[in-house]
Amino acid sequence: MAAASPVEAAAYMAQALRLAERGSTSTHPNPRVGCVVVRDGEIVGRGWHERAGEAHAEVIALRQAGDRARGAEVFVSLEPCAHHGRTPPCCEALVAAGVAKVWVAMEDPYPAVAGQGMNRLRGAGIEVDCGLMETEAESLNRGFLSRVRRGRPWLSLKLASSLDGRTAMASGESQWITGEAARTDVHRLRASAGAVLTSSATVLADNPALTVRKGLEPGAALRQPDRIVLDTQLRSPATAQVWHPDARRFALTVRPRGAMVDRLRAQGVEVHLVRAGPGGQVELGDALRVLGTAGVNSVLVECGPILAGAWLRSDLVDELVLYLAPLMLGSDARPMAQLPGLRQLSERVQLTFTDVRQIGSDLRIIAEPRLE
Repeated sequence: MAAASPVEAAAYMAQALRLAERGSTSTHPNPRVGCVVVRDGEIVGRGWHERAGEAHAEVIALRQAGDRARGAEVFVSLEPCAHHGRTPPCCEALVAAGVAKVWVAMEDPYPAVAGQGMNRLRGAGIEVDCGLMETEAESLNRGFLSRVRRGRPWLSLKLASSLDGRTAMASGESQWITGEAARTDVHRLRASAGAVLTSSATVLADNPALTVRKGLEPGAALRQPDRIVLDTQLRSPATAQVWHPDARRFALTVRPRGAMVDRLRAQGVEVHLVRAGPGGQVELGDALRVLGTAGVNSVLVECGPILAGAWLRSDLVDELVLYLAPLMLGSDARPMAQLPGLRQLSERVQLTFTDVRQIGSDLRIIAEPRLE
């Protein structure tokens, strides 16, 4: 068998990563994984993990390769699993197929794997190379890795405003500040995040569904995102759209009311008691810890200015996604985030732009908090 050169190996791994991306809207809470099987310079098998509980990428690629997998090289974006979950271990499938070498983009930090998959392959005489395109693989599964390593989801805060930083007129009128293309892009964010979080104030004011209704490629696999409501006093009505039973739903509260708890749980909503923070509101760090324990990988926050300001004042935001519309709403309009108590420039919230692009008529700015 002719071994892949470094350039060829990088190209094959890039294909595995692109395959893994196809599961971006459907694998939650499992990681996104892609696999390519190569024999004598020819790709003989491709696969990606589509949904939790269904076949993993390696198994699908090996099935496609059939007998041609014997003696082949395998390129996989995440270490093959070594444990029995809802599916058998992928490392056993690779051993049974008789592959010669496995290229792994990154080790899986999940405790049931954590190097054991690669050790099992090496123990069977299969050559293993780990670390090819590791940075790209880490980025692809940042939510899963955040939950496993930090015990909490990756958190993206989404905001949309006018050029002068306003989100609605003083009356509350806000539909629509941004254009259709930007709103479609938000649906794609919801799909890839796996969970959307808002406040009871937003539920009471707008009754949002927070579902994915547009923006995906035809035929793309989709699971509706989990919906999470920070609801200090369980004020959100049981009839709110956010509780529609097409996904997991969470109510995080510090003051549970017995009848309301029973009513929500009766319709499948997971009600969790969390610690109280300043002012008796939900303590944000504890809320993320609860969600991490519940298996939530990443969260897209869509909320009003008070909660947005609280997130920005915390050290918990991993990424800010801001849609900026080419219009002005004036000083009487509502701000996108309330940041009371800032009196000196040294107290400012600092950000680093990581991506700026035009989406339709609007700008989308992605930024990371800069901690100093």
